[in-house]
Amino acid sequence: MKRILSIAILVLLTTFAFAQKKPTKLAPKKAAPVAAAPVVDTVKKAPVKTAKKKLKVPPKDGFYARKDIDSTEMVPLADVREEDVFYAKRIWREIDLRDTVNSPLRSPKSRLIDVLIAAIKSEELTAYSPIDSALNEDDAFLNPMSADSAAKSALGTAEVSNNKTGTVTTVVNDFNADLFLKFRIKEDWIFDTKRSIFEPRIVGIAPLKFNEVSKQWQPVFWVYYPEAREILTKKRLINTNNDASSLSFDDFFIRRLFSSYIVKESNPGDNKIRDIISNPKERLYESERIKKSVLDYEQGLWEY
Repeated sequence: MKRILSIAILVLLTTFAFAQKKPTKLAPKKAAPVAAAPVVDTVKKAPVKTAKKKLKVPPKDGFYARKDIDSTEMVPLADVREEDVFYAKRIWREIDLRDTVNSPLRSPKSRLIDVLIAAIKSEELTAYSPIDSALNEDDAFLNPMSADSAAKSALGTAEVSNNKTGTVTTVVNDFNADLFLKFRIKEDWIFDTKRSIFEPRIVGIAPLKFNEVSKQWQPVFWVYYPEAREILTKKRLINTNNDASSLSFDDFFIRRLFSSYIVKESNPGDNKIRDIISNPKERLYESERIKKSVLDYEQGLWEY
């Protein structure tokens, strides 16, 4: 009996174990809801580059290009006391810009007349009237001109007549630097006994314009040269021999690099050479005679 019972228990255990290995059909579990993935744009956009502003510095035009020489200092002239002046001679001479030697003064890049006009308009320089109250030529720096009147004098005027109304109107001309082809210089040749030097000192300079009525070159205004030196020293002159030079307008006059001829010397009648001599060729001879007489005075001071 016990044997039969043990066999039955063994059969039950075997059946239970077989039932464990047999797959059972169960209802599939519901999958958890999955969040929708964001839509990704597959087209790649090019990155936007912000344009950076670059400072455009113009290239240097060569190794010697200089527009001005503002750093140049004015070389002071030696002081001359009146009691040390043993001899003095006043000379008036004219510089013709049509001469090749004087061509730097009319260069389109740096004209002497442009420098003077700009300084007068900015009131850095004083212009003086070339005529006195009696309408005679005057170069004594007694009558200062305003900046406007000096500029108008440089421009000149023209009379325009109206045939319909019969009126004549005075019109100011446009500025034309090419009309200023001559400059007049007033200078003193002095012998300084203290330094034993015979040298010229420029007193004044005046631009000249040709007067169609009188057929003569007349000064537009006078400028006191010691006052103008501070401005002329800072303006670069176009050197025909060396582009890299720092030659200024003041150097051009102080070093006597210009070519000129004498038109007047101090005399009791205050006459110009043209007032005495009508022949142009003879006037040039007289100019050279005066120049030689001044230089001969210096040679006569020394003994060898």
